[in-house]
Amino acid sequence: MSMFKLCFICSVLSVVFTSASAFMTNGETFRRKLSVEVNPGLNPPFSLPPGVNLVHVRALGHNDTLHFLFCNQGAPSLLLVHTNSTESTVHVNWPEFINRTSSGSLKVEPQSSIQYSNALMITRLWEYSDVNNTADPQNTSESRFYPPYELQNFIWSDLNTTVNQSDHRIMICGGDRTVSFINGSFCLQISAYESEGRESSWPSLLHNSNSTQVRMWLDGVTSRVNNSRFMLELQTVGDSEFQGRVDVRSSIDDEYTPSIFKVSQWVSFPVNSSRIWGYTQWKPVAYRKPRPVFEDATPCKHSQPVPIAQPPHSGLIQAYFKGHPQTYGLNISFGIAGDPFYNVTNYLSWTVLMGMGDPPADSFSTLIIIIMAVGLGTPLALIIVGGVFVWIRKRMSQSTGYEPIN
Repeated sequence: MSMFKLCFICSVLSVVFTSASAFMTNGETFRRKLSVEVNPGLNPPFSLPPGVNLVHVRALGHNDTLHFLFCNQGAPSLLLVHTNSTESTVHVNWPEFINRTSSGSLKVEPQSSIQYSNALMITRLWEYSDVNNTADPQNTSESRFYPPYELQNFIWSDLNTTVNQSDHRIMICGGDRTVSFINGSFCLQISAYESEGRESSWPSLLHNSNSTQVRMWLDGVTSRVNNSRFMLELQTVGDSEFQGRVDVRSSIDDEYTPSIFKVSQWVSFPVNSSRIWGYTQWKPVAYRKPRPVFEDATPCKHSQPVPIAQPPHSGLIQAYFKGHPQTYGLNISFGIAGDPFYNVTNYLSWTVLMGMGDPPADSFSTLIIIIMAVGLGTPLALIIVGGVFVWIRKRMSQSTGYEPIN
């Protein structure tokens, strides 16, 4: 083997390990400064109804600000407002907000700094009798559906006791006055993030500093019939110049969410452009236990978004959006044919991510990259070592050969 070939192989090996190192250090370094405030500016004698709160998470960037607002007055809603100013603030006219007398009682100012606004509403929980065990609500007779649980009518726990300022996380649980919720509840956990990362619990969605996560679960709710399955209704609200669609992307890596190789994205973009301004993202999987193992995972499906003429009441939506904002709705159904029914575990959880800009995209993890580097690098290293050994032996044999005496 010539020295030229050895040098070439060494160069290839160097590229392999350099690329691996670059991948391993290619995480997001941008961080936002987060602050959490409950009921900003609310002072006596004004007060919200019991269990109702408005939470404001301010995510400050280098030259912009994200405002995440969550409120459970009416249907629980999460509002995202992106501004191009580091000085933008939220102002609430509390008498009007509490009495729901008019739109515009919640503003982000200066209003000229607002670049994008979008909201996610969690509106209804549907239950149906899956007598044929097909887990196909789209082709299930309407007579098999029970009246939906309207989340705008739920009674909620006080989230003040669950606000975590260090983790930028809140949680509320609630239910209606029916017998189904005597020993059970529907819960929401909202988490905001300073930088890129993942939650440790499945589905371990990849988040970044422009996103917030909503985890929701049913726990201990009594189903109306033994073969019940559930379906969740979501709605998005935004400005009329934006439109939306649902994209499904495939992945070749299921390290963080075992056996799940797809991610669904409900994206929002201007009518005359394909640039994504906002998104709602999830993996098509739910879990039947609080601490699931592989067997506790169950697939979920989504319907196509449809326009909504009259959305359920939401205090936050009414307070922020003026006129007639554009509203779309879709359903998330849980389970596939043959899966256990809800009453087997009396538990069901699902997670969704909401954010601004391009959705986070899974890439190969550090572990996978190391495995690839070792898999490619080891054979090259062996070739180099073998080549060097052969070259040295050859040189030694030439130097110790018989030389005639003159």
